[in-house]
Amino acid sequence: MNTPQTPMEFARRARTLYGLKEAVVDGDGRWTFSEFFNRCDRWSTALAGLGVEQGDRVAYIAPNTHRHLEGYYAVPQLGAVIVPLNYRLLPSDWVYMLNHSGTRVLCVHEDYLEQIEGVRDQLPKVESFISLDGPREGWLSYEELLTATQPDVPPVEIAEDDLLAINYTSGTTSDPKGVMITHRNAWVNVVGTLLHHPMTSADRYLWTLPMFHANGWTFVWIVTAIGGRHVCAPNVAPETVFGLAKQEGVTMLCAAPTVLIMIANAPEELRATAPTGVRVLTAGAAPAAHTIGRVEDDLGWTVTHVYGLTETSPLISICEMRPEHAALSTEERARHKARQGVEMATSGELRVVDEAGNDVPWDGETVGEIVVRGNVVMKGYYRDPEATAKAFEGGFFHTGDAAVVEPDGYMLIQDRIKDVIISGGENISSVEVEGVLLEHPAIQEVAVVGLPHETWGEAPHAFCLLQPDTMLDFDELRVFARERLAGFKVPKGMTVLEELPKTATGKIQKYVLRGGGGVHAQ
Repeated sequence: MNTPQTPMEFARRARTLYGLKEAVVDGDGRWTFSEFFNRCDRWSTALAGLGVEQGDRVAYIAPNTHRHLEGYYAVPQLGAVIVPLNYRLLPSDWVYMLNHSGTRVLCVHEDYLEQIEGVRDQLPKVESFISLDGPREGWLSYEELLTATQPDVPPVEIAEDDLLAINYTSGTTSDPKGVMITHRNAWVNVVGTLLHHPMTSADRYLWTLPMFHANGWTFVWIVTAIGGRHVCAPNVAPETVFGLAKQEGVTMLCAAPTVLIMIANAPEELRATAPTGVRVLTAGAAPAAHTIGRVEDDLGWTVTHVYGLTETSPLISICEMRPEHAALSTEERARHKARQGVEMATSGELRVVDEAGNDVPWDGETVGEIVVRGNVVMKGYYRDPEATAKAFEGGFFHTGDAAVVEPDGYMLIQDRIKDVIISGGENISSVEVEGVLLEHPAIQEVAVVGLPHETWGEAPHAFCLLQPDTMLDFDELRVFARERLAGFKVPKGMTVLEELPKTATGKIQKYVLRGGGGVHAQ
């Protein structure tokens, strides 16, 4: 009676229970679950006709479209492996990832065809190039292949430890690493997320989070598992987010902090149109309490902070609210919600340990590294046994995140270990300083990094993006910070930027700020 734990089981259930229910909205296109899975089956059959077999890799370079979503079902039900790539990277990055993964079939959105054409001769392992959006000379047409086949998926035995996806991390200091996610990893993450953040078939989920990012935090399968509706968003401009939220009656979305900031700071005329009661999961970097407060108070939305990594499928902790938190003030509640929280019931053992591997005390002061082991932790890094062994040293996956545990057992990240600022022998959490600076009404976004200092070795420096039509000088910022922070934590300098350098998933690239490259001051 053992059946493999795989997201394909959620698809089977949705086909049975929700066949006539609307499943996907993408622009003017609408598909029921029956119609959507018919398309998935046809694409599976087409891929098999191209020679794709169990274990083969099929890559996607595409934004959040229904064709991209179809890949998360059509590819795995063949026993093949989906490789979703960050569409904001350079062609040279794609070349490395496609060759490293051994991708046989590459599916590309029309916006990126020209870029792939420029490096096509560097992709000897790719046998079939698929244009996702209409015919293109020299490319196979997705729709033509799909409509020319019958939904006759070859039977495949899937084991839960089989690879489901290879998700590439950003290679900021070395080549990107291919995170191997199994069917079991993804299944457990789906169940754990729904246990702590329940959804129903009445939910309408807006795709503001890139599907390529850790498989959309597995919401590519979560929404289907409960018979909800996928609402595809072509971009995350404020007009798009608020327009679709109103038009489609959106009830939930996921957002990196940069998107959360965008929502909080959207023009009043847009925010006035927003439906109330929308639930938001945020992760990727610690959100500022000030931002959480604005979204909840101004829009009537509910923000829940979760934490994880691509290597953990990705979610491993949640800042869950408890009955005693109901009496908190708005400000206290927002500060509570900015914490990374407690381990999820299904994610495994989550610890914060010192350099000797001992658990740090629950004092809110002693900093350690977050480590984890359990059923959501990746199988390893693809074709990189050395990096895998290093990451799993001591029998736990080492996250590289520095955190404290507060007296109530809730975890609070201080920084990436490599981003902790050591000034005059004192450790400074850039996250703490950023949270304080974001309370200043002129600051929209901020990143604090350690820069060389002739007296202190290094000292905190604030890179700020200001609210429209505002001004802020360093003296004002310094006085503001000194009233709220210990003196050694106050930034010793400030740079106002037109924009902060970020990854495609909204994480600020602090290494760029430290190096001064690609930064344009106002």
